[in-house]
Amino acid sequence: MDGKHMQIGEVAARTELSLRTIRHYEETGLVIPSARSQGGFRLYTETDVTRLMVIRRMKPLGFTLDQMRDLLDATDRLDGDAPLGPEDREALLERVRAYRQAAAEQVEKLRVQLSRAEDFAATLSDRLEQPSSADAGTAAD
Repeated sequence: MDGKHMQIGEVAARTELSLRTIRHYEETGLVIPSARSQGGFRLYTETDVTRLMVIRRMKPLGFTLDQMRDLLDATDRLDGDAPLGPEDREALLERVRAYRQAAAEQVEKLRVQLSRAEDFAATLSDRLEQPSSADAGTAAD
């Protein structure tokens, strides 16, 4: 485990997640504080922050809490100390590959949405730069 422990406020600032969101992720089992202080405060490590960043990056791509949990379980097992047989390792890698593919597909959908949004904003800007017909009539007087 990494040596330095952080309280939830520092973790929230580092991850740009609210305290409430971090607590929710704890309640749902996605991230568990590595330790507790004598006063009962949640204490997190760099590993916990990394885990929260994975969750934060999955959320805007539309992944569910169950999907997040599944991916984190696969990566935890791949990174863990428990020995894995070749079949188990390949099955875990296949799960991670499936999430990578799903993420790539979502990113492409978001790129299309962003392009459409930028086109719309440009259309509005163009419209605001055009003189209105009332302005044109006044200019002719």
